[in-house]
Amino acid sequence: MRPLTIDELKKLFEKLSKYIGKNVEHLLKNPSEAHAFRLQKDRVYYVSESLIKASQSLPSETILSLGTCFGKFTKSKNFKLHITALDVISKYALYKVWVKPSSEMQFLYGNNVPKSGLGRMTDEVPQYGGVVVLSMNDVPLGFGVAAQSTGQCKELEPTGNVVLHQGDVGEYLRTEDDIY
Repeated sequence: MRPLTIDELKKLFEKLSKYIGKNVEHLLKNPSEAHAFRLQKDRVYYVSESLIKASQSLPSETILSLGTCFGKFTKSKNFKLHITALDVISKYALYKVWVKPSSEMQFLYGNNVPKSGLGRMTDEVPQYGGVVVLSMNDVPLGFGVAAQSTGQCKELEPTGNVVLHQGDVGEYLRTEDDIY
């Protein structure tokens, strides 16, 4: 387990800033305990400093997972955000979309959110901005990209897509890849 390089940190922060903007600083400067990002087998983990210190006595080959997995670097060195980061991202998200109960299952099966399934939306969401998708009870369901800005959604027909699906909590059941 090693710290991320400058290039890896840049790619990670670019991806996170699409969803949480300048709140990336709050991830590292957590008031309860300092955290850091660590890389293990192309996967990026969000780990508390005390856990890092405790894990240094273990051989790195024996560590499978440590902290919260935020995503992984692909073979082409792009960063792919995993759904396991949803709990952390949803706390600091700039833009949120709430879906109606009738559309929750469709989103959890990997489909986009149409306007007819939109419950409400935060103001001034830009087109192609990262959004966190929540149920009407404020339970995080996943994340995606806004297909339309808030202003464009008002004139959109009911079957038009509002959020393009990128990840949801149903991936725990659907994926064959080891997402941890």
